[in-house]
Amino acid sequence: MRKIIHCDCDCFYAAVEMRDEPSLRGRPLAVGGRAETRGVIATCNYEARAFGVHSAMPTARAQQLCPQLILLPPDFERYRAASRRILAIYRDYTPLVEPLSLDEAYLDVSGVDRCQGSATLMAQEIRARIRDEVGITASAGIAPNKFIAKVASDWNKPDGQFVVRPQEVDAFVAALPVKKLFGVGKVTAAKLRRLGVDTCGDLRAWSMAELTREFGSFGASLHRLCRGIDERPVCPDRIRKSLSVETTYVTDLADLGACRAALAELIGEFRQRFERAREARPVHKAVVKVKFADFSQTTAECLSSAPEEAVWLALLDEAWARRRRPVRLLGVGVRFAEEEAPGAGGAQIPLFEPSADEAVRAAVAR
Repeated sequence: MRKIIHCDCDCFYAAVEMRDEPSLRGRPLAVGGRAETRGVIATCNYEARAFGVHSAMPTARAQQLCPQLILLPPDFERYRAASRRILAIYRDYTPLVEPLSLDEAYLDVSGVDRCQGSATLMAQEIRARIRDEVGITASAGIAPNKFIAKVASDWNKPDGQFVVRPQEVDAFVAALPVKKLFGVGKVTAAKLRRLGVDTCGDLRAWSMAELTREFGSFGASLHRLCRGIDERPVCPDRIRKSLSVETTYVTDLADLGACRAALAELIGEFRQRFERAREARPVHKAVVKVKFADFSQTTAECLSSAPEEAVWLALLDEAWARRRRPVRLLGVGVRFAEEEAPGAGGAQIPLFEPSADEAVRAAVAR
């Protein structure tokens, strides 16, 4: 039986800003891009959240909800410095640390002797050290697997923790809304709702065959996760599954011709990032993302081992034709070939779902 801790710092970027400038504490604060350049909120503190502000929200909307919102541009160097100190604390307890972003990680502490071998006590000690040594707070979830630990870390935020013991897993997961399941986004959650499925307990009434018929290979993952089964190990060296870049335009691209003209610069930016990444695995697919002026979005992809501009242009044509409206955002990218581990299931991480570090980069670039 594994002992997994999921640690997640509370409003990390805003927390670093408040740590370094105490006068900001107690006031609604967000880190992100400017409204006039179509920026988005990368993160915000709890005072801002009380007004309905949240990450990924357009800054203009956030300022409507909270006119007194203090908006700061991100400072990558300070965030990375804090992240390095936090990771060093984690690695004092176990070498099995899997970072998910600058402020979030899984720790496998199975068999670790510290704190009498108690994962709960280790989480308390880690959080105390982050508070004392880094000057910000963190929350934690403790459970027998990654999926439940991640859900649990959100249970007592901010500055809290929650433990789900092995004997509690079944009841805990049965009561969870299906939107908490790994890989279930808005579209899948809406489909499940139409099928009369709101909780994991509801989902357990569906057989593997029925879920596979409705959701393809992802049905197997749904069948396991709604029962609290997650056998993914904590992997210190995570494998990159995809690479992408995207841009939100200050003025909507009026038509397909304008989108095609804008794509060349985006592809150039992607190629520079691709060179820096030095990814050894072969490319498997080319992908284009389009977000329209009404905020609806779509992606088009195709098999391609070496995408050229013509491939991305063809995908752009396909994606744009689905709505035929002005465009506010374009993205291009690739998926890398990968071998799926036996029993890993069919859930696929969305290509254009950035890590927290990438999200704040995108916000400041607006």
